[in-house]
Amino acid sequence: MCCSVGFARSLGLALLPLALCCIVANLLLLFPMGETTYIKQDRLASYTWYFGGLGGGGLMMLVPAVVFISLGKCSFCWNESLMMCGSVLAAVIGLVGSCYCLVISGFTLMQGPQCFTSFGWSYPFADQGGRYLLQPETWSQCLQPVNIVEWNVTLLCVLIGLAVLEFIICLMQLGSGLVNAVCRPFCYKQEYSLNA
Repeated sequence: MCCSVGFARSLGLALLPLALCCIVANLLLLFPMGETTYIKQDRLASYTWYFGGLGGGGLMMLVPAVVFISLGKCSFCWNESLMMCGSVLAAVIGLVGSCYCLVISGFTLMQGPQCFTSFGWSYPFADQGGRYLLQPETWSQCLQPVNIVEWNVTLLCVLIGLAVLEFIICLMQLGSGLVNAVCRPFCYKQEYSLNA
C-alpha cells in the first residue's frame, strides 16, 4: 500500500501548482497587458471564453489532485482496491481536463488574437493556420492592444505545456491505479497462500 499511495500523493502534489498556474495563465489572457478595457468591450479572442486553462487545466485538475493527495488518509472508508479505482476515475477526469485545456489553447493559438489593425478590429491571423507564429515580423499588424500577439503566444504556450504535463501525470496515475486495482487482490492471495 505504501508505494502506490505514496506515488499517487506525490503526483497529486505535483498537480496542484500546475492547476494553479493554468488558472493564473487563463486569467491573464482575459486581461491583456493587465487592462480591463478589452474584456469590457468584448475584444478578446473567441476561444478565450471557453476557459481552457481555468476550467480544464485548472478547476477540473483540482479533482484528481485532491483525490490523489487524500488517498489512504481515510483508512476505514475503502479497501485499497476501491481506493485505487477511485484514483483511476479521478485520473480520467484529469485526462479529460488536460485534453480540454490543450485543445482550446491550441485552437486559440491557431486563430490568433483579436486586435485593432489598420482595417479595424479583426482576427488578422485567423486564415493563416498558425503560420503567423513563424513570422514575427507580421505581428506588428496588431496596433492595439500593444504586444497582444506576444502576450497571447506566451500564455497559450504556457497553457499547452502545463496541459501536457498534467496529461502525463494523470496518465501515470491511471496506469498505476489500474495495475494496483487489478493486481493487488491477486498479490494478497499469493501472499496468504505462501504464509499458510
